[in-house]
Amino acid sequence: MATVLVTGSNRGIGLALCRRYLRRGDSIVAVCRQSSPELDGLGVRVEAGVDVTSDSAVGALADRLTGTELDVLVLNAGILRSDELETLNFDDVREQFEVNALAPVRIAKALHSLIRSGGKLAAITSRMGSISDNGSGGYYGYRMSKAALNAAAVSLARDLRLRGIAVGILHPGFVRTDMTNGQGNISADDSARLLVDRIEGLSMETTGTFWHASGEVLPW
Repeated sequence: MATVLVTGSNRGIGLALCRRYLRRGDSIVAVCRQSSPELDGLGVRVEAGVDVTSDSAVGALADRLTGTELDVLVLNAGILRSDELETLNFDDVREQFEVNALAPVRIAKALHSLIRSGGKLAAITSRMGSISDNGSGGYYGYRMSKAALNAAAVSLARDLRLRGIAVGILHPGFVRTDMTNGQGNISADDSARLLVDRIEGLSMETTGTFWHASGEVLPW
């Protein structure tokens, strides 16, 4: 039985990941800012009230987790704000950087020592963070923040290598969630199944590489 921590666990992909790991018989630490009836109904350990943009909130989480050994840390919390050049709101851009790029690094900094040697860290990113794959423009804050997350995750892969911790940089697909207003071509449950497979297959040979949940290697 593995111990898995998932951020952004109260809905969408995060909730589906908790369900998937729970079905496997794993122990879950579900981290979120505010819980949901669906998450509470799983009967897992819920660490609510955690604002991932707050040093003090993440520090308090680390204190509560003292003595916990993690097999998998999934950095999933994220937000999406649609924008175009003419309507660009820089407060929205900053908010996306705070949640999508800085918060995963903040969590990793606070909790990486809890990951056992040979464990795994997964950053749930987006192919919209790929520079060469951008064929449509727009979504400035989301694209830039996810590209920054990708860069940070590569550094995490390098820094955690000596402890045998493999880092996955994973695009979940175009998932039907509240964040995408119900649009998408894959359900959260199907995405979670594929993501768990990708995480399970992570190794020191594939650490720091950028993958679609389907198993396709993505361009930077």
